[in-house]
Amino acid sequence: MQCPGQDSRYWESAAIFEVKCPTCQNLIEFFKDDSSRTCRACGNRMLNPKIDFGCAAYCPHAEQCLGSLPDGLKASSGQSLKERVAIEMKRYFGKDFKRIGHASKVAHYAEEINRTEQGDPAVVLICAYLHDIGIKEAERKFNSSSARYQHQEGPPVARDILTGLHADRLLIDEVCDIIGHHHHPRQEETMNFKVLYDADLIVNLDEEQRQAPSPRAQLEKIIGKSFLTGTGQRIARQVLLTEKKG
Repeated sequence: MQCPGQDSRYWESAAIFEVKCPTCQNLIEFFKDDSSRTCRACGNRMLNPKIDFGCAAYCPHAEQCLGSLPDGLKASSGQSLKERVAIEMKRYFGKDFKRIGHASKVAHYAEEINRTEQGDPAVVLICAYLHDIGIKEAERKFNSSSARYQHQEGPPVARDILTGLHADRLLIDEVCDIIGHHHHPRQEETMNFKVLYDADLIVNLDEEQRQAPSPRAQLEKIIGKSFLTGTGQRIARQVLLTEKKG
């Protein structure tokens, strides 16, 4: 069976669009399932700016479907910081589509939660894209992806990425602080942390349910006591407790 997201029978008009090449400004036509396209005018290979790799968080065929990410990807000067951070995250993880998909889904829910809870959108979205950025170094150094090592290794990697993008120092400091304890809330937390924590928890629970579903009563209990915001809890109920049709 073909993935519905890639089946052109289900596409709408917005599934095919044009983007200016950041190198020569020539228009590049993208189909929504393209991971990247090469500019016919200058040969620059550009990442699809609308692809989020969400399904790749759990799809076993992600690499065959999406291919590899461009090595020499350049962000255009017109992109926002959060968009450039998303690109750097995808470049850093390379072919690890599971981690790219996870971060993209966390960013999606963080943005949705933040519409109501009103943290700082830049901090929230950047934290969402970079919250697990320490996993590669944790696995390389300690052969473990445990929270302890992620918290230790994530902030230096995030700081390098954000410094390279000329982000504000205070923003970098806050993002690194959140990444450095994002699994373990302190007694008093900022709204930015709470939004990130809840978004990550929704995705983690959803991924766990796909692998080994918990009984509904147990899941309701977890949702009832684990979230830091009312909006996060409400969205978790919608995502995890609403029966999926078809």
